[in-house]
Amino acid sequence: MDIEQAKIPQATAKRLPLYYRFLESLQSSGKHRVSSSELSEAVKVDSATIRRDFSYFGALGKKGYGYNVNYLLTFFRKTLDQDEVTKVILVGVGNLGTALLNYNFSKSNNMRIEMAFDVDENKVGQEIGNVSIHHLNNIEELIQGEIEVAILTVPANAAQPIADQLVKAGIKGILNFTPARLSVPENVRIHHIDLSVELQSLVYFLKHYPM
Repeated sequence: MDIEQAKIPQATAKRLPLYYRFLESLQSSGKHRVSSSELSEAVKVDSATIRRDFSYFGALGKKGYGYNVNYLLTFFRKTLDQDEVTKVILVGVGNLGTALLNYNFSKSNNMRIEMAFDVDENKVGQEIGNVSIHHLNNIEELIQGEIEVAILTVPANAAQPIADQLVKAGIKGILNFTPARLSVPENVRIHHIDLSVELQSLVYFLKHYPM
C-alpha cells in the first residue's frame, strides 16, 4: 500500500482481503454488479461499515447502481498487491506446521511457503508439500533478507528466542500460532492466531448469546 492507503484504519485494512475473496467468487460466477447489502450478507459485515471502508479509497461505486465487480476486483488486487507473489517461511514442522505445508495457500495465487525450518535433525532434509525443511541455524544464509514474512508454529517456550532469531534474519512480519505473546522491535508486526482462545470465545458466545 502507498502512504495514503496506509492511513486507513487497521480494522478496515483487515477486512480488505475478505472483500477481495468474495469479489473473486462473484467474478467467477459471471456477476458484474453487486450492492453493499449483497456484500454485507456474504461477508457478514454491515453495509454501513462496507460503505465507510470503501469511502477511504474514493468513489468506488454509484448510488442506486452499486459496485462494478470487475472494477472493484482490479482495484483491490492492486491495493493488496495481489499481482506479486509473497514468499513466506514456516518455522516449526510439527502437526500444525505439517498441515500448513500441505495446504500451502492452495486457494491463493499470490502467497507461497517457500521453505520450512526446524531443529529436529530427523526432519531436516525432508520435503512436505514440495517444501524443503532446513535447520533453523541456517535461516539467515538461506533467506538472505529476501523473505520478510514467517509463520511460527513452535512450542510456546521456544517462541521468543526463535522470534529473536527471525528478527535478526530480517523478518518483518510474524504470524504467531503459539500462545506466547512475543516481544519484538517496533518495526516488526505480529498477528497472533491462538486457536484455543478463539474456540473458547466461540463456546462462550454460543452459551450466552444464543441466536
